[in-house]
Amino acid sequence: MHVERYGHGSSAIVLLHGFPTSAFLWRDVGVRLARQRHVVYAPDLFGYGESDRPFDADFGVAAQAEYLDRALTQLRVQQATVVGVDLGGTVALRLAATRPERVSRLVLINAGAFDELPGRDVRALEGLAVRHSLRIARSVTGAAPLLGRLLERSVANPGETMPARLMGRYLAPFVGQEGVAHLYALARAIRSAEVEEIALEEIAAPALVVRSQLDEWLDETVAERLVQVLPNARLLRVPSAARLLPEERPELVAEFIHDFDAESMQENGEPVPNEAVQEVEVDGDTR
Repeated sequence: MHVERYGHGSSAIVLLHGFPTSAFLWRDVGVRLARQRHVVYAPDLFGYGESDRPFDADFGVAAQAEYLDRALTQLRVQQATVVGVDLGGTVALRLAATRPERVSRLVLINAGAFDELPGRDVRALEGLAVRHSLRIARSVTGAAPLLGRLLERSVANPGETMPARLMGRYLAPFVGQEGVAHLYALARAIRSAEVEEIALEEIAAPALVVRSQLDEWLDETVAERLVQVLPNARLLRVPSAARLLPEERPELVAEFIHDFDAESMQENGEPVPNEAVQEVEVDGDTR
């Protein structure tokens, strides 16, 4: 697994991207957190970005959590605040459920859960693949006709936050027919059964559930359901952003991760009950 590291500090933060992006998504957030004296690790999930992609490997949620656990062992990271976007959030939930000693806190940004995995983006990808099959077969640009549309619809203002040059960076791992085949393999690996296996109600780590209100790929009730099921959680809404919140608002994401890592969500050593969960709405620079 390829891992980007930012900064040095006593507080470790792990940043997990989703489908079909990479650790590149966290480049601005990682730098900002490093300036706050955190040590930050942003891995490419196995099969994504610059990580290896064996043809016979399992790229599902359960396997990704195991790969991540082994990577943290190699990095000598005993415990960390784990942050995940989309599929990365689901992997974070799996890790917190199966390796609770690894996860001190969870930040779940538009995380897939319940019956929303595979998500609408994966289903849209399948529909685009059918409509553009001939074009893809003849194109040297590989998955561009597919992923280009998904990336544009994953930000609120694609002209500003997803220009052609930036999109090309995200598309680079999926160039050519081999890239298209691998993209399909990653999509097929996202299985709903692995999400159903996660015992959400047993996750003890405090969780910040973040919902971008313009994320069209995820049902708006998923965040609310997560807050109700997770024993120690609160909800944060961001009205003016879509799926790729770290790309659109890196300064805001770094701020709420830093604040959440630094604060205590416990009163007198007892978890905050769901009835006391505070819902906060963020717009601009005001919280």
